[in-house]
Amino acid sequence: MVLLHVKRGDESQFLLQAPGSTELEELTVQVARVYNGRLKVQRLCSEMEELAEHGIFLPPNMQGLTDDQIEELKLKDEWGEKCVPSGGAVFKKDDIGRRNGQAPNEKMKQVLKKTLEEAKAIISKKQVEAGVCVTMEMVKDALDQLRGAVMIVYPMGLPPYDPIQMEFENKEDLSGTQAGLSVIKESEAQLWWAAKELRRTKKLSDYVGKNEKTKIIAKIQQRGHGAPAREPIISSEEQKQLMLYYHRRQEELKRLEENDDDACLNSPWADNTALKRHFHGVKDIKWRPR
Repeated sequence: MVLLHVKRGDESQFLLQAPGSTELEELTVQVARVYNGRLKVQRLCSEMEELAEHGIFLPPNMQGLTDDQIEELKLKDEWGEKCVPSGGAVFKKDDIGRRNGQAPNEKMKQVLKKTLEEAKAIISKKQVEAGVCVTMEMVKDALDQLRGAVMIVYPMGLPPYDPIQMEFENKEDLSGTQAGLSVIKESEAQLWWAAKELRRTKKLSDYVGKNEKTKIIAKIQQRGHGAPAREPIISSEEQKQLMLYYHRRQEELKRLEENDDDACLNSPWADNTALKRHFHGVKDIKWRPR
């Protein structure tokens, strides 16, 4: 199995294994799915943190309005009356005005937070350091855990316009958002290695050879964005250590220059005629006029 260290730009994403005989069409789609799946888990975790703190999403026509404005316009949150968290709600106002403030109680909040931590750990970039490969099955497992936690806390479900529910139903609208810029369509994904595009019409072995123990750094890129930047020769940490070493070396050379060994020759104890002049009673005689 060839080990792929997948990156986006200079940032590590995940590890993935594939046989050298894998068609690059299949591999590129697989990498893009895992990459986008991890982004979905991250978006869900972010929204579910808000769900645990401030309850479900308000209807779009009520978001950002004050209580007086809602009362004046006679608006009503019908889904808020249906989607009540298990064990009752605890009011915690959302200052942004996106959620209704009917948060789950402490016990249910902990159910959500514990599940969030487990899901984050599955798709964490720390998996690269640990040498753990991330598969689509792992991503689906993280999504299932998040879905199960929401069902436990909100057995009546969430409003259809809630971003969490839309993510679960794959109906999320990311147009015009920063999150949408990170997503790469499977049909437009490209893999690059050693400044070469891994063309979909070929096999992985056409580029890396037949050695199944090969490890490569593959960069995923949106089609049309050009070749990704080359990997630096040394890592940022190695560069810091190198700069620190040269700084210390310069300081050391500076100290040696200031403490020149020849300076001791001007000291009285270094005068090789001092003993002779002492016995002659001659001391500190200068021949030049003052």
